[in-house]
Amino acid sequence: MTVCAVAHASAGVAPQRWVEVRSTHFIVLTNSGERSGRRVADQFERVHSVFHLLFPSAGDDSDPPITVLAVKDRDAMHALEPQQYLGKGGADLGGLFLHAPDTSYILMRLDTDDDHPYATIYHEYTHYTLRKADAWLPLWLNEGLAQFYENTDIHEKDVALGQPDPAALHFLASNPMLPLDGLFAVDARSPYYHEEQKASIFYAESWALVRYLIVSDRSHGGHRIRDYAQRLAEGQDPVTAARNAFGDLSSLQNELAATIRNPDPTYFSMTAALSPKDSAFTAHPIAQPEVDAVRASILICAGRTQEAQALLDLALRGEPGNELAHEAMGYLSFKRGDYDAAKRWYGQAVALDSHSFLAHYFYAVITLHGGDAAYDGAVESSLQTSIKLNPQFAPACDALAMFYASRRRSLDQAHMLTQRAVELEPATLTYRIDSAEVLAEQRQFANAVSILKEAQRLATTPGQLDAVQGRIRRFESQQAMLDRSSGIQSPGGAGN
Repeated sequence: MTVCAVAHASAGVAPQRWVEVRSTHFIVLTNSGERSGRRVADQFERVHSVFHLLFPSAGDDSDPPITVLAVKDRDAMHALEPQQYLGKGGADLGGLFLHAPDTSYILMRLDTDDDHPYATIYHEYTHYTLRKADAWLPLWLNEGLAQFYENTDIHEKDVALGQPDPAALHFLASNPMLPLDGLFAVDARSPYYHEEQKASIFYAESWALVRYLIVSDRSHGGHRIRDYAQRLAEGQDPVTAARNAFGDLSSLQNELAATIRNPDPTYFSMTAALSPKDSAFTAHPIAQPEVDAVRASILICAGRTQEAQALLDLALRGEPGNELAHEAMGYLSFKRGDYDAAKRWYGQAVALDSHSFLAHYFYAVITLHGGDAAYDGAVESSLQTSIKLNPQFAPACDALAMFYASRRRSLDQAHMLTQRAVELEPATLTYRIDSAEVLAEQRQFANAVSILKEAQRLATTPGQLDAVQGRIRRFESQQAMLDRSSGIQSPGGAGN
């Protein structure tokens, strides 16, 4: 689809009526009416309650609300989903989770026909809950857990978890399964993730294995998925971690095949009061330019940048002061490497009183790299605002610390900011190096060396290790010079 086609389609047809429904943790935008919007928001709040009980440490009520775009039908879904799912043989998606740097989106269609009408909602919320593990969680486990929890039935006072999926079991019994080492190695580039027939095998087998491991471990007091996840977090590849956590993969494959032939009907029940109050929801019509800005942001996440550009142009013509459209234009320019344009768009978003922590962060960082000290006040203000809007965003803490260090002021605050960045992202080597640099500015060379010696274990390339060790040598030399200087000046020194 070309840019011109998108613009014509958006401008040449009668605008649809969109409604926004807000709940405590979600913003639902839908072109299917207020009743549908409230129903979607209600179900998402229910599943939020369930996951808060299942994974108390995974959720964070300080997170910004998640934006859910609930569209009427397949055509509206195809207009926004990633390109790899389109075309002949592409998987027919009912929903999709997309994570942008400053927010999370769930894209779902409302015309699916399923025994579990809210399966897509539960599936996508599982992905959201697991988002912080995306860097190391393999696709089979990520999707298998999402499939496991999508077969959940949430009632007024109780929840049924882990029910068998007859359709998936029948499909697996009728089709050859993937060898487990092949299943564990599937990644986002694999046809088993995108092509409909192969994806069906991948999803069904991932679900069956996750369910088998959870059900059997629950019966025998095991914790194989937890052990597997721990090995992944330590850096083992998915296949090696599986052999270490699950044992012989051939035996596991035979056990899985047996449970597919003779399914275990076991499922779990938990009791909880899950009914959100409808009065807590607010609903109102939403203008097309606001919807187009959200749709464009989703297209950027999906990698369809030309179509996103067309929608953003349209949104800004309809509403020149649209904050989200300015933020999206800034991010799009940044991704393209056009930093002058990114600075301009983000600067305009900041001037419009943007509530995006990322808009303030990018504006500050791009401006700071320009090297003009005349903008120091704006840089400091934007980084402070970014941290205020999202105290969990480590890059803003680190950037403000290094801004202070470069200006040789507020060094105590800079040190606290680098400590906060390390606390938020302990595996990020850069923050530890920056923390040592701030200490060195304070002439605390011994403490800087101590931090760097601990940081060496995080270096994954020769260049990173050289960067750490070079600083260690430099700071040790500076500490020695400081010690000699102190010794000469000391009344009780060796010269007396």
